[in-house]
Order: sequence, then C-alpha cells, then structure tokens
Amino acid sequence: MAALTRSMFFVVILALCFASVAFGDAGTASFYTNYKPSACYGSQEEGNIIAAANPTLYNNKAACGRRYRVTCTGASCRPGNVVVKIVDLCPECAPGRLDLSKEAFSAIADPVAGIINIDYVQV
Repeated sequence: MAALTRSMFFVVILALCFASVAFGDAGTASFYTNYKPSACYGSQEEGNIIAAANPTLYNNKAACGRRYRVTCTGASCRPGNVVVKIVDLCPECAPGRLDLSKEAFSAIADPVAGIINIDYVQV
C-alpha cells in the first residue's frame, strides 16, 4: 500500500510539472508597427512575426533570438497561437508584457483590443 501511495504521489507531482510547462507564464501583450532598427539586430531583416521583450525578460540581450509560443487567453481572442522571435526591447513594458508585431498580434486577437491577456512559453 505504501508503494502505491508513493507512486500516486509521484504521478501527481509529475502531472503538475508538465502542467506548468504546458501553460507557461501568464502576462499581457500589446503590439507595435515600427520593426527596424531593433535592439537585437539593428537594421537586419527578421521578418514580421516578432516581439519586443520587457526589460526583465530581455535581460541585457539574453532573450535575443529566443522563440515564444503566445496564446491569447482573454476577450477578443482568435483560435490558436503564434510563435514569435524576440528581436527588440520594450523599455516601457512591465514584467510579463510582450510587445508583439501587429502581424503576430493579429494572428491571435483583434488588434482593436489593444492589450490582451496571454500565456507564453519559450519553445
């Protein structure tokens, strides 16, 4: 019986670990439209499914090039998610905020919303 209890405990702990990975961090997203120059890549073209990180996430360019799967979780959401590449710094963004390109934002929500609730996880 003790072995069964330990096994059940292990399964519950494992499930909780995977749940936190699956859902990622909760935050908010806004959008921007002037993509170059960027803090990470200057005037180099990086496409338009991109994002600017808040100063905490940006961490002195450590986030440059990282990719995040972003899912809208509030009102004005569209189905699905979008994977963005961090190419810039959003100095005015609070912790938990991503500033998405308008194209990335439009993939998951109506831009009229302006700011949306999101979950995001590094991929």
